[in-house]
Amino acid sequence: MTARFTDRTVLVVGGGGGIGRATARAFAGEGATVVVAGTTEANLAETVALITKDGGRADLIRADVTREEEVERMVATVVERHGGLDVAHNNAGILGQAAPVADLDPDTWRRVLDVNVTGVFLAMRHEIAHMRAHGGGAIVNTSSNIGAHQRLAGMAAYGASKAALSHLTRAAALDHIGDGVRINAVSPGPVEAPMSLLPGESEEQRAARFASSVPVGRIGDLDEISSAVLWLASDEAGFAVGHDLVVDGGVTA
Repeated sequence: MTARFTDRTVLVVGGGGGIGRATARAFAGEGATVVVAGTTEANLAETVALITKDGGRADLIRADVTREEEVERMVATVVERHGGLDVAHNNAGILGQAAPVADLDPDTWRRVLDVNVTGVFLAMRHEIAHMRAHGGGAIVNTSSNIGAHQRLAGMAAYGASKAALSHLTRAAALDHIGDGVRINAVSPGPVEAPMSLLPGESEEQRAARFASSVPVGRIGDLDEISSAVLWLASDEAGFAVGHDLVVDGGVTA
């Protein structure tokens, strides 16, 4: 199969682990030069090391998506180092406190929305600005089946943030398709990432929990999500605009 991202530069925001790391490695495996960004440099460095060990090209930038000056610098640095930005995967996100609305700490509410919604807005704002001035590009945001497509008790902040993100994705997609920038989202269900583990839960216990609650009978593999992201970012998905691709083993259905 021909590598779909040869000679393209891809930015993965939130690339220090989980879905972001899997996606960064998948992009690199298909020929891209990958830049991973996030707040924990050690985790980003581990992603870069895995990619380079596999023969790929990658580097890292430390950036907090809630700070616009850092987001602006992040995009500018990618362009300066690699000559442009062709694809962005905005994957940074946090779960926040699980609590009923009346018991939810307002600081937690603000922090979750700052990262999951405002952070993606700021990232897209600067990614789009470069892409529309240089021939276009593709952006994929990580939403969630929680909030965007179903409700989960005790997850008001996270659910609200992902519902907002899905709307933001559609709005941005329609605003900028005329600029040659194609924007979509992927909404994963439960996958083998740290965020899906309950406090004190083992990976085996998590697998058993989701085997009984997910129609397909198992938890999702990270590669199944990265495959969806790569398809949405590729030329193969050229007619997909403002789409939120649910990959959740049948939970939403």
